[in-house]
Amino acid sequence: MRHLMASLIPPVVLGVLLLTAPAGAAEQKTVLMLGGKFCEFYPKELTAALKAVKGVTSVDLESMKGHVIVTHDGTVKPETLINAVKSVKGTRMGINWYCDAMVMD
Repeated sequence: MRHLMASLIPPVVLGVLLLTAPAGAAEQKTVLMLGGKFCEFYPKELTAALKAVKGVTSVDLESMKGHVIVTHDGTVKPETLINAVKSVKGTRMGINWYCDAMVMD
């Protein structure tokens, strides 16, 4: 029966299943404490920067004030997340703003 089911699933679908669930990858959460100058006013930019990191599956800025909970596939290093946060910066109405972060244990 199992061989019959496997033969009914097209090879293309099997390839997609293998790519979306790599062997040994386990979902993990990393909590970062946020800092910086006016960072709290730029949640969309912060979320976009973290979601752009390969392996990040979700970004939660709501559960813990002043923190972000990043869910990822387990292959993401904390330094990569910190660098993504630090990339969020700019100038608005003549005032420089930036974000910073550190990993919470």
